[in-house]
Amino acid sequence: LMVWLRRCTHYLFIVVVAVNSTLLTINAGDYIFYTDWAWTSYTVFTISQTLMLLVGACYYLTFTGVPGTATYYALIMTVYTWIAKAAWFSLGYPYDFIVTPVWLPSAMLLDLVYWATKKNKHSLILFGGVLVGMSLPLFNMVNLITVADPLETAFKYPRPTLPPYMTPIEPQVGKFYNSPVALGAGAGAVLGCTMAALGAKLNTWTYRWMAA
Repeated sequence: LMVWLRRCTHYLFIVVVAVNSTLLTINAGDYIFYTDWAWTSYTVFTISQTLMLLVGACYYLTFTGVPGTATYYALIMTVYTWIAKAAWFSLGYPYDFIVTPVWLPSAMLLDLVYWATKKNKHSLILFGGVLVGMSLPLFNMVNLITVADPLETAFKYPRPTLPPYMTPIEPQVGKFYNSPVALGAGAGAVLGCTMAALGAKLNTWTYRWMAA
């Protein structure tokens, strides 16, 4: 009975974390609409994606103990996001606005660390957290590269998340020293370890709760 309770709790956690991860990253490509604050928005969205991927992937990885499940988790996030973005596409948004699978390569690095360190949880948190934090901002730039013309797209379609009174008066040129990837990678490398540790700790709490 306890085995099945643990399994059901595990699957419930996976669904909850995966859905919430997707909800928080669903607008990851929306920085193309913030023409005046594009780099600032890009950096913030990138960091949020990095942290949500790490929490869920580390939880799933340490629960199963099988290298490869982090990539599987990233695939779940990607598919969920595609489903949501398809709804936007049906409303007339461009096809290239749909998010590319940027989480997969970073999740592969997480799996590689777990496998290479012989399933050492602390190495996973330290090395995996840094690698994902530094790599996802780079892979996320694919979202900008694959959009045909961000400016044209931004002005052609409405800005769904920015009310008129929030629209900046002047463009923020040079924000973050024109290096959003570097800033996102730096912040991600530091915060990534913390969120990876939280994901691993969620696994411990799940076991303790079920054993009580």
